Amino acid sequence: MPLRTGRAAKILGVRLGDEDIARVLGQLKLAFERGPDGFTVHPPTHRFDLEIEEDMVEEVARVHGYDNIPTRAPSARVAMLPQPEERRSLWQLKHALCDREYFEVITYSFVEAAWEADFAGNAAPIAVENPIAAQMGVMRSSLIGGLVGVLRHNLARQVERVRVFESGRAFLRTDAPPDEAHPAAAVAGYDQPRRIAGLAFGAARAEQWGEKPRPVDFYDVKGDIEALVAPLRARFVPAPHPALHPGRSARVELDGRPLGWLGEVHPKWVQKYELTAPAVVFELDLDPLLEVPLPRYAQVSRFPAVVRDLAVVVGDEVAAQAMLEGLAEGKPGIVQDVKLFDLYRGPGVEKGRKSLAFRVVMQDTARTLTDSEVEAAMAHLTGILVSRFGGKLRS
Repeated sequence: MPLRTGRAAKILGVRLGDEDIARVLGQLKLAFERGPDGFTVHPPTHRFDLEIEEDMVEEVARVHGYDNIPTRAPSARVAMLPQPEERRSLWQLKHALCDREYFEVITYSFVEAAWEADFAGNAAPIAVENPIAAQMGVMRSSLIGGLVGVLRHNLARQVERVRVFESGRAFLRTDAPPDEAHPAAAVAGYDQPRRIAGLAFGAARAEQWGEKPRPVDFYDVKGDIEALVAPLRARFVPAPHPALHPGRSARVELDGRPLGWLGEVHPKWVQKYELTAPAVVFELDLDPLLEVPLPRYAQVSRFPAVVRDLAVVVGDEVAAQAMLEGLAEGKPGIVQDVKLFDLYRGPGVEKGRKSLAFRVVMQDTARTLTDSEVEAAMAHLTGILVSRFGGKLRS
C-alpha cells in the first residue's frame, strides 16, 4: 500500500519528514519500504482496517497526535455574481404577497388522488410506487389542493380569516422531450413547472371599527395578483376550471400567453370539503413572473393635467377590460391614462345593460392643453366606445 509523504502532509496540514513517518510506522509495527515518493507499507492480515492510502494517513495522524495538527479554516475564492436588472427573485414575489397579508405555507408534493380529480381535473395523476401514507399516493399537478387542506386545518381550530400562499413544483405528464435549458425541471415524459399559488378566506379586512366586515371576493384577490405581477400587467379572461365556480373564474394571461387561474372554489367542493364559506384561490406559473422590463425614463410635465369623466351604457355582455384595451389602443397622444372607476345598474339604466364610467387624464409635456384639444380627444374616445362596443353616452 503506498503512503506518499507529500500527500500525507497535504491532508494533515502539517509538514512531516520521512524520518517522522518512519518513526510512526515503526511504532505501529508495520512493515514498510522506502521509495522515491514515500513509503510502501505492508499491513498485517489482522489490520483489515488498513485498505487504502487514506487509512494509513489516518493512522499517522492518530499516532502523531491530533492536537499537533493545526486547525485551519477552509478558504475559497468568493466572487460577486452579476444580478441582472431584468430579473427579480422569488424572494421579492414572496414579500409582495406578505405585504398583502398572506402567510407562506409548505405542503407535501404527495397528495390524495381525490384532490387531483377535484381541483385539477386530473383523472390519471402520477402515482407513487411506495407512498408514505394512503392519502399521499399521487404527485400533485396543482397546488390548490394543498392550500384547501391548510384551510381545513385552520377551520378545525376556529381560525375564521385565512390568507396563505405556497411556491413549489407541480408534476405533470408530457410527451415532449426534456427541456435542455432546464434539465433539473424536466425529464422525458414528465414536466415539473414551478408555480406560486394563494388562497384567501373569510373577511376581506381584519376586524376593525372603521369598516364593516364583508367576505373576501374575486376582485380582492384579483387586486392581489395585480400587485404581485407588477410592473407587468396581467389580463383576466373569463374561462371555466374544474376547481372553480363556473361564473366566478378567470384565466390569467401575460403578454397574450396563459399564466394561471383565479377564481372562487366551486360550490360542490365547498360542500364536499366542509368549508364554511367559499374561498378564493389563484395559481400562476412562476418563471414568467421573474422576468421584468427595465424601467424607462419618461419626462415629467410641468403643465397641469386635465381630468374628465366619460360614462357610457353598454350591454351586460360587454367586458370592461375589452373597452379599456380598445381605448388604450386608439387614444390620442395627449391622453395619458384611462381608468374605470364606476359600475352602475339600476333606475335609469335599461335591464340587461350597465353603466361604466371612465376617468380620462390628459396632459402634454410642452404646453397647456386648450379646450378644443380636450373636447376633440373626448369625442374621439366616445367614438371608439360607440362604434366598437355599442355604447351610448349616459345623460
